[in-house]
This record gives sequence, structure tokens and C-alpha cells, in this order.
Amino acid sequence: MTPVSDSTLDTLHATATEIFAGALEACNIASAFDRRLHFENNLLHRLIPDGSGPATIDLSSYKRIFVIALGKAAGPMLDVLLTRMKRRKGLRGICCSSQLPKLRNWRFRYFEGGHPLPNEDTFAAARAALTLLRKAKKDTLIFFLISGGGSAMFDLPLDPQITLDDAIKFHELLLASGAPINEINTLRKHFSAVKGGRLAMAAPEAAKISLLLPDVPLRSLDALSSGPTSPDHSTVAEVRELLARYDLLSKFPAAVRAFFERKDLPESPGNKRKRPQFLPKLPWTDAVLARRVMAAATMKDEDEAFRDSIFEILLSSHDLVENARALAQKAGFYTVVDNSCDDWDYADAARYLLGRFHALRAVNQRACLISVGEVTVRLNRTPGAGGRNQQFALACALELQQYPGAHITVLSAGSDGIDGNTQSAGAIADPTTVARARAFGYDLEQSLATFNACPPFTALGDSVVTGPTGHNLRDLRLLIADQG
Repeated sequence: MTPVSDSTLDTLHATATEIFAGALEACNIASAFDRRLHFENNLLHRLIPDGSGPATIDLSSYKRIFVIALGKAAGPMLDVLLTRMKRRKGLRGICCSSQLPKLRNWRFRYFEGGHPLPNEDTFAAARAALTLLRKAKKDTLIFFLISGGGSAMFDLPLDPQITLDDAIKFHELLLASGAPINEINTLRKHFSAVKGGRLAMAAPEAAKISLLLPDVPLRSLDALSSGPTSPDHSTVAEVRELLARYDLLSKFPAAVRAFFERKDLPESPGNKRKRPQFLPKLPWTDAVLARRVMAAATMKDEDEAFRDSIFEILLSSHDLVENARALAQKAGFYTVVDNSCDDWDYADAARYLLGRFHALRAVNQRACLISVGEVTVRLNRTPGAGGRNQQFALACALELQQYPGAHITVLSAGSDGIDGNTQSAGAIADPTTVARARAFGYDLEQSLATFNACPPFTALGDSVVTGPTGHNLRDLRLLIADQG
């Protein structure tokens, strides 16, 4: 490790790390659950009614209760639900996450799905869930606990001729395409037997409650884990346009290419004439409620399998950014939030946020710019070790070397604790990063070009390492300045 020689930069590194960790810790799943739902004997009370379904649900009116938990927060979400819900008769379920829990409930089957690429448990979990859901009737209530990461760790191709190796290559090519997540998920939804509403369609008669921890913008809730319980409004025509735009068909394995070239490529479930409206710019609490009310209204025009579905947003990236704002303000920083570069290319996002940040610190030297969301990275070669957050931080480091002596720190990290193909959540950069890396023999421009950001940040001790957090509320970027 090469420590930062400037004590003010050392302090800024520590402050940025503390704000990130504190904001994440404040996003408590159990507390968020209790703000939305309350179990009282056999009654489930919804504490914030939004027009979708009844405010109180009598669990005793259902013979069976199924739970399908999927995504990076599947384990913690399931634990909270089982702690709150006392009923056990007729309870069965599936839990698919990135880690197997140490303590497991015998009523559930547990799977360790792959991420960012699928594995054998990815397919096994989806098959098990479909088998269970086909047993659901009108006397069945289903809880779907959905968090980010489910697109890779819970999947099954619609075409049985497509193998796991084919599916791995399919996901790999989508991630390398540079397409924004909503476009990637449009392709995933039409590829999968459990995405784009098909998981809900497997139990058309059952009552359904989806509890969500989105790692997507609220305007695109159906992109969360590629929308397994949400009707899909994208079309086969859009799929064909995306395949052409990103030149993907020729790169796909033969079985995947043959599937997408079918003239009768199946449409995903959903009213293709009804598009989700865009929310006005509202305070985030109002936006959450507006989105939920809008979703309830939209369901009335959907297939009967979706019509009575209930959707509850437990936590979102808005909670993460508001917690970070509160912590930065408490630390005495003039704080501004700018989320406008969501889904931008990482280099464009770095230029934009640094430009905004330099203007901000010209007005107030002790400033903090906060940004939440995800940037994209388009790969043109086999990558080294790194992810979008470290790639963003590396781009910032190269720009910040123009400000020697400035007390500036940039942190970019994923709330799930994993950045790309590494065990790091992200990285921290400052004006000394390039020079310190050069002392270790690293050429950061070469590291950027080869998508190999993790080794230099690890050597410098500037990787952000949290381990898996049980969350997935998108990425958080902090740009902090002090007068020193």
C-alpha cells in the first residue's frame, strides 16, 4: 500500500468511505419492510395504500402461501418476511441468491445463482420455481421478493435447445455491448421463460404480491431482474432493432441466433399498446407513491394474471442517495445531488460530473456532489479485472492529475459490494492517484484501455471493499472537496 501523503486527502478518503458505508447501513431491509407492511395474526396490513389491491389481506383465506425470492437481497428479504409472518401451514418456496445462507428453512429450496453470468443453479432455480408455481390455484397467495441481480442468477431460456454455455455467452455479449440496462433487459425478457412477466403467468389464478428492492430507475421498475412479475411493454420489433443496432446476432451462439431469427419469435406478456408514462420531477417520496399509483392503474389494462397484482417498493436508490446527502451535510459539506448521468457511458459521466463538481467547488471549497445510478462500459476486447465503478474512478483519476495539490476525492462504488468481475465494490481516486500508481509500475491510461482498473487500485489500497452487502440499490458516486 502507498498511503496518500497529504493528510487532508487521507481524511477525504476516510470521509467518502464513511458516507458510503453509512448510507448503505441506513438502508435497513427490516425497517423498510415494517414501514410498508404489518402482520397481525392472520392479517396483513398494507400501511401505505396506493390503489393496488386491498389495504388488508386475510392470509387465512388462502390454503397455500408460496414465496419466490430472487436477487442479491433474496436471503435477507426472505428472513424478514419469515420473521414477520407467523403462519407456516401450506408455506413453501424458492430462494435464489448469490450466496447460500448458513441457516435455511426446511420449507424452502435454496440455490446459488451466478452473477454477472448464469450458472447451473441459475437454471435449476428457475425450473424449480416454475414447477412450484404451476401448482398454484385460486386458493394460493404468492409473495415474490425481487431484488437486483436476478437477471443473471435466475433464468431459463424460452427455447429448450439453448444450453447453459449458450446462455452464458448471451449474457456476456449483452454486458459487453455498452447498451443501457433497459435495452439489455428488453432482450433478456424475450429470451427468457421467467422474465418479462412470464414468472407471474406461470400462476395465472393466484393472488400475487411483489416486494421490490429496485436497482433500476423508478420509471423502469419492470427492468428489475428483467421484470419476472411485471407485464412487459417492449416488442419483438424493438428486439430486432436492438440486435441490429449493437450488431449482436452474428456474435451469438448458433442456438441463440436461431431463436432470435425465428419469424414467430414470441411476444412477452403485456399490453403492447400501453406504454408507461413518465413521472414529473417530484420529490423522491412523492415520486415513489406516484409510480406505485400509476402501476396500479396500468395493471387494469393488462392480462388477468397481472390485474390484481400488488407491488410494494421497500427501498430504492433514492433512499441510498438521501442517506448519503444527510451524512454529507452533517459532516459540514455543501451538498448537491445530480443523477442526470444515469445510464451514460462511463467516460461521458466522468467528464460531466467532474465539470459540475469543479463549478461547485469554485463557489464553496468544502463541497460534496452526490450521484446515484449506473454508468455503462462498452467492451471491445476481453476485459481485465474491474467493473464500471472502478473504470469510472480511473477515468476521474486521469483527469484529476491536472489539479496537483487540490484536495479532491472521488468515490464510486456498487451498493451490492461487487464491481464487475472483482471482489471490490469500487474505488477511490484523487489528484495523486496517477503518480502513486506510476511508482508501482502501472500505466493508468493502459489500465483504462484494457478495462483492468482493479490491480492498480488494489495496489494503492484505494479499492472499496465491503464484501457482499445483501443490497443492490444501484451505484453511488461521491465527489468531495475540502479547502485543506
